[in-house]
Amino acid sequence: MNLRIILIEMVVFAAVFTAIIFTYYQGDRKYSPASIHNYPPDIQEEYFKTHERIDVSYRSGNVVLTKGFGILIFTGILLVCALTAGAETFRQGFLLTFGLMVWIGIYDTCFLDWVLFANLPMFRLEGTEHMDKAYHQKWFHAKGMLFPGIIFALIPAATVGWLITLIR
Repeated sequence: MNLRIILIEMVVFAAVFTAIIFTYYQGDRKYSPASIHNYPPDIQEEYFKTHERIDVSYRSGNVVLTKGFGILIFTGILLVCALTAGAETFRQGFLLTFGLMVWIGIYDTCFLDWVLFANLPMFRLEGTEHMDKAYHQKWFHAKGMLFPGIIFALIPAATVGWLITLIR
């Protein structure tokens, strides 16, 4: 596999992921269960004091649907990445995909969550604008990256590895 291509893919994947996040959080979508689900519990509680309470648990149909759709999108993007990088076996496809998922998890946590989410008003839920400290909870986002993030990463990694064996 070509390391130069993999490094380029890391940059492109981060750019695409960022574009998806910014597009998704436009307008009223940030008030959907799948979006509110990504906020720390104290922000959720404050938001639900003035808004109708909705199910934002992992069992919520909207959360499951959104996460499932995310797996499909990631699998498609990462399959193209694996093929472009020259993956020829299940192991190469799996490891490259898992590595890119870990990379995007670290990027999402350290840049999108800790820097942008914490500081940009566009990510603040109505009625929680005053909760600066709550929006800067680094451990909440780090825990999410570790679990269920790592488990989430295994699904597209295994799927891409399997698809590589079918294609090659």
